[in-house]
Amino acid sequence: MRIFVAGATGAVGRRLVPLLVAAGHEVTGGTRTPQGAERLCAQGASAVRVDVFDADSVHRAVAAAAPETVVHQLTDLAHGDRAANGRIRREGTRHLVDAAKRAGVTRIVAQSISWAYAPGDAPADESTPLDVAAEPPRAGMVGSLRALEEAAAEIETHVVLRYGTFYGPGTWYARGGPLEAALRGEQATGNPATGDPAVRDPVTGGPVAGDPVAALIGPVVAGDAVSSFVHVEDAARAAVAALDWPSGTVNVVDDEPAPARAWLPAFAAAVGAPAPVPAVDGGRAGWERGADNTRARRLGWRPLHPTWRTGFTTL
Repeated sequence: MRIFVAGATGAVGRRLVPLLVAAGHEVTGGTRTPQGAERLCAQGASAVRVDVFDADSVHRAVAAAAPETVVHQLTDLAHGDRAANGRIRREGTRHLVDAAKRAGVTRIVAQSISWAYAPGDAPADESTPLDVAAEPPRAGMVGSLRALEEAAAEIETHVVLRYGTFYGPGTWYARGGPLEAALRGEQATGNPATGDPAVRDPVTGGPVAGDPVAALIGPVVAGDAVSSFVHVEDAARAAVAALDWPSGTVNVVDDEPAPARAWLPAFAAAVGAPAPVPAVDGGRAGWERGADNTRARRLGWRPLHPTWRTGFTTL
């Protein structure tokens, strides 16, 4: 199958491309940088430089690849800018879907997230609506995801992967990553998913106070907020499997949604960081509920890391 991977050098993309090549697919990866192009060629894929905010650039890249399937793994978290990530979900996805339709593409697999569901007491399944009543700033994130998923649905066969929080090499939840730095009370040193350096003050050249990359993780509090995780390798494997799935949304998360009071001390122990202080009052927003992976398992996906408890030990 001819496949165009947008975001081919990100945390998921860099693991996804070798899996697709090994499965015999003809892969073209989109990237912003010459270094990304070199990486893709070394992995056995073709590479194309593309600016996802330039509609003509995206149209040219997709047309040249002439794919049967587009895999959308675009994010923009290098500098911890929520607005930039929202823009890429809205504008980048719009350009990618328009280019795919013009090229006659009939299948898309798109990256979404599993913590945009409406509030509730139990892990959310795919029938749970998105949190469209959320207040800012969460409202902006939910709105951008809704735009992404609605655009993807314009393609005949559309699979939206609502991923859990990524952990593992190349993510923020990894040894040497921003979460470890936050646990140590240190400044994050950059974005491990892209290799970008930490945000720097344009005048002094020093770290920006309250590094926004680390800030995106949120408060490092061992309370009752529930998260669902997925190892980045399992996320890539799900994208490969989704090439054969029917249209719809699928939660791609491990088997054990857990409160921070359970998983955060385990993460700290795995990376040798100080244990977090337990939250005094617990505290859980209604949307901090985790997600259910029953549908993904019924479709045949089996995570290599079924729980963060064992997955964290591989960091």
